[in-house]
Amino acid sequence: MRRRVLIVGGAVVAAAGIAGAVVLRRSEDAIAAGSWDPAITPFDKVLGSANAPVTIVEYASFTCPHCATFHTDTWPTLKERFVDSGQVRFVFRDFPLNEPALRAGMMARCVPEDRYFSVVEVIFSTLDQWSNGDWRQGLGRIGRLAGLSQEAFDACLADKALEEQILGLRLAGQQLYDINSTPSFVINGKTFGGGRTIEQFADIIEDASGA
Repeated sequence: MRRRVLIVGGAVVAAAGIAGAVVLRRSEDAIAAGSWDPAITPFDKVLGSANAPVTIVEYASFTCPHCATFHTDTWPTLKERFVDSGQVRFVFRDFPLNEPALRAGMMARCVPEDRYFSVVEVIFSTLDQWSNGDWRQGLGRIGRLAGLSQEAFDACLADKALEEQILGLRLAGQQLYDINSTPSFVINGKTFGGGRTIEQFADIIEDASGA
């Protein structure tokens, strides 16, 4: 697998996570066979029915204002209308654009599993607060509210294996779908860049489901 890099805290970090490698291999095999496989791995964060006719994979950076707008303005209705009803399976994948986004993604994965998506929404809804100034301290406060002690938070952000998993999925998104901005959405194999209204999502979902 080709290796790309992300500048993290002035250092060059190579992306080589196992999850990213699995996504690349399975998706490339499916594309070669003329189909699409989102190649969901145990590392992915998923909501909705596995039998849903439409799968949406979001690539997002936790420091992206447009991602925050999607999650605060559009996501609640999208989830209620399409995910909760069984029409859409939603997959969230980190696509960190800088170190604070990477560490935010790591912190979210260290909270109890059933609190993951709640923490994601808190990170996005309070973006202006935690990302201005000392972002590490801001993320630490969010982590403590979700049950992470300071010791657990520090260990989480220093976890190189977790870091590589996230960067590996970022790499896979670049190579498979040419993701280069956030938010980007892969909907049944087609890539849509930028935030969209709920009406636009509804039209895309309808087309993708063949309804």
